[in-house]
Amino acid sequence: MGSPLLSVKENITFLQNMIDTNIEFLNCDLNEVLNLFQSGNDIKVKHQFKESDCKFVNTITINGKVFAYGNFVGEITDPICHKRLLKRYAKLSLYKALSKFFEKELPWGALTGIRPTKLAYQQIKESGEFEDFFINTMKVSENKTNLIKNVLASQKGIYKIDEESTDFFVFIPFCPSRCKYCSFISADIKSAQKHVDEYVDALVGEINFSKKFIKKLRSIYIGGGTPVALSNSQLDKVLSAIDSINTGVEYTVEAGRPDAITKENLMLLKNHGVTRICINPQTFIDKTLVSLGRNHTAKHIEEKFDMAKGMFDINMDLIAGLEGESYQDFKYSLDKAISLSPENITVHTLCIKKGSRLAELEQRLSSEVVSDMVEYAHQSLLQNGYMPYYLYRQKYMAGNLENVGYTKPNKACVYNIDIMEEISSNVACGANAISKRIFNGGERIERSASPKDVLTYLNKLDIIKKDKEKLFLE
Repeated sequence: MGSPLLSVKENITFLQNMIDTNIEFLNCDLNEVLNLFQSGNDIKVKHQFKESDCKFVNTITINGKVFAYGNFVGEITDPICHKRLLKRYAKLSLYKALSKFFEKELPWGALTGIRPTKLAYQQIKESGEFEDFFINTMKVSENKTNLIKNVLASQKGIYKIDEESTDFFVFIPFCPSRCKYCSFISADIKSAQKHVDEYVDALVGEINFSKKFIKKLRSIYIGGGTPVALSNSQLDKVLSAIDSINTGVEYTVEAGRPDAITKENLMLLKNHGVTRICINPQTFIDKTLVSLGRNHTAKHIEEKFDMAKGMFDINMDLIAGLEGESYQDFKYSLDKAISLSPENITVHTLCIKKGSRLAELEQRLSSEVVSDMVEYAHQSLLQNGYMPYYLYRQKYMAGNLENVGYTKPNKACVYNIDIMEEISSNVACGANAISKRIFNGGERIERSASPKDVLTYLNKLDIIKKDKEKLFLE
């Protein structure tokens, strides 16, 4: 398998001759652009910025070859806007220089952010449209621009920035086993068993403490990890703590792993008012499931899906670019998922992070094959009545691509839209949970993050509560 990780070797350097030292913040952003291009040879890149007569000029030198780009920005009095535009045009200039140097165009052009849809909404607010900006300024392909257009269309009726609205999130950091590709903060529940009861009790306490921060509830989401990896009594404690805030809103639980789903825990979820669950096969190829460290087969996925169908709306996840899988393997999995007809199907592009065991692989699938997988999924899902409704990107994604959630009509997951577009505050409980509060119509977002690991979370719960109180009540 070829590499979906587009990495920068240590001897590739950025040298920045800057007029103003506060421009040092560009270093990280420029390296993100460089990461998008893979070179078989060592290269030396130099970036120079100057500003005069309401114009930004970025000069890029790659192995002695010079590329210069000027952008008229007008008179800018707002320092935040100045910084944003400076960053944008520096990254764009570097992208255009690298694109010419390597004779290579990328589907998302110079965009490196997690939320391209959020940028599209900003452009619509400023100018009434975003397509021209995406295609002609940021060099995004027409296909990806149309994808964004379809996502925004699917969000109509749900997308609304509201400072009073709140989503409620609960994190369960335990799984039946750890998947090979996983970089999330989760633990094998068997090895962590001695801490599970203590964690559940602490979590219930934080949930009860946090109820006062809810103003207008939009949705409830219990994620992980695999929440149903808890025993039924432990899970019941968590669900019971949430009962008093549930006003009949969308209520999602990441059932996730089929090997943790039972008739009993499904009924428990149903009795507590859960309306949607996630059953995430990632693949329907048995040999891949074994290599990923999953303790179930494709047949088990179908059995658990049939068990839950009709009780809940169901989200399913697949991954394009898994180790050892061909285009035909992914096509089989996608076709199988469509045949089951869940309400949502999310297609993830393999993203290899340092925290996953896959990060050490030397052979990975070529970005061209992964791109073909993603395109097949897009066309097949559209043909079968699904529409893209949320999208996000990550660093180190195969082919500089994206993750896309697809939905049947009127079945979009409200929580996924809220969290991706950052249009609602989020009261989050548990280890590695990040609470967010939006201000000024979403223009400003403040956060309060809990420690990632369970033991630190347990030891610092009093501090976590104080920080959350400061975020939501002051």
